[in-house]
Amino acid sequence: MGIVIFDGVAYGMLLFLIAVGLSITMGLMNFVNLAHGSFAMVGGYAASVLMSRYGVGFFPALAAAFVAAALIGAALEFVFYRRLYKAHPLDQVLLSIGVVFVSIAVFTYFFGPTMQPFQLPPLLDGRVSLGGLEVGRYRLFLVVCGVLVLAVLLLGIGKTRYGAMVRAAVDNQRVAAGTGIHVQRLFFLTFSLGCGLAGLGGALSLGMLGLEPSFPLKYLVYFLIVVCVGGAGTITGPFIAALLVGIVDVAGKYYWPEAGAFLIYVVMIIMLLLRPHGIIPKRGLA
Repeated sequence: MGIVIFDGVAYGMLLFLIAVGLSITMGLMNFVNLAHGSFAMVGGYAASVLMSRYGVGFFPALAAAFVAAALIGAALEFVFYRRLYKAHPLDQVLLSIGVVFVSIAVFTYFFGPTMQPFQLPPLLDGRVSLGGLEVGRYRLFLVVCGVLVLAVLLLGIGKTRYGAMVRAAVDNQRVAAGTGIHVQRLFFLTFSLGCGLAGLGGALSLGMLGLEPSFPLKYLVYFLIVVCVGGAGTITGPFIAALLVGIVDVAGKYYWPEAGAFLIYVVMIIMLLLRPHGIIPKRGLA
């Protein structure tokens, strides 16, 4: 039972790393971005190509994945997304789902439909004893990464000038603009940060979920569940929701494999009935 819970926590941490950027951008911009998984795929492919073709180490490849996804996100925000911030949600959905299908076609054309190769670095391969449990080193690394990202985001939002501007814009964009905050620039930076976090999560998913061109659609529902159940516009909410989803999904597939992902949707419905605004409703980013 203990190993199942630990694996669920590790899976949940991976979902959190990818989905937290979506929560931030939805909370700040009220933009329904269904293409968030595409930015995770960009980071994953960037890391995979650098490691398999150019011999780059695992940890530099993670940094490159963050940068690649952030740059692609910045370019798309400047060219497309900012034009639809005040548009109807349906227009936002159509744009972002179009980005998803275009990204799938592009990556299939250049890399083929097969799973990307990945080999764990020796440092993260194998298992280690943790409190009497034999756990995978890579899964332990995912847990550490998730906790570190959570801490950095909470400190960044709560203790820095940039975080204060983000909180002000989340509370009231018009008032924030009236105080001299360049809201458009803030949107640009925050969207790029969210895409970079997705890229980091996509690179980390190589060793757990695998990566193929259908990745953005395959896991889209999971990202949306984490954000909706946790509370869009918060950080702690998606963290708790990701742990819940990860544990329920892994435990369900272990103890009741014929049910597949059925338990996830049951938990989602129950949570949304009990907490329709999310586990932690938006009151500024926290």
